[in-house]
Amino acid sequence: MEQNKPNQARGRWKLLAVLAVCASPLIFSYLTYYVIKPEGRTNYGDLIDPRTHPMPTLAVSELDGKPAALDAYKGKWVMLQVASGACDKQCTDQLIAMRQLRLMQGKGMERIERVWLVSDDTPLSIELMKWIDGTRILRLKPESLGNWLPVEQGGKVSDHMYIIDPLGNLMMRFPKDADPKKVSKDLGKLLKASAIG
Repeated sequence: MEQNKPNQARGRWKLLAVLAVCASPLIFSYLTYYVIKPEGRTNYGDLIDPRTHPMPTLAVSELDGKPAALDAYKGKWVMLQVASGACDKQCTDQLIAMRQLRLMQGKGMERIERVWLVSDDTPLSIELMKWIDGTRILRLKPESLGNWLPVEQGGKVSDHMYIIDPLGNLMMRFPKDADPKKVSKDLGKLLKASAIG
């Protein structure tokens, strides 16, 4: 009888160890959900409700003055930048980032268009146009934008890059000086989740 007591104690400890191993994933999941509380938001850019920002009829034209339409790019995801033709450093950086972000999508890059809406009649830099080759450049009258493109408090439209979905709906805005890796991650998610465009 005395010899069975250590065996019974060892057996109980083994049983408790097995139970602890089996129960640990359940305990960990409860701790994670109820104590650590994971973030509900998984996207970097701000989602925009298209019902509150319907696309206006924009008076846009090609650089040579021929009439054009932004909805000509329906069927593709559109990365949109609005800025003056003078295009300061922030504007230049964003336009070049748009080119790089498209390339980062690999095979999915064919589903993306880049559009720069030039908000005045300032002549464009030939050097910049070479850097952003492939970007669709359209001129528009700024007043035709109205309140279509939402901005961060105290910001301006040129601070942001916007995403228009393949149905022509404005659906996302990225913050000023956005982190390209995080933007690329959002784009990848959009392309993966969407069967259109």
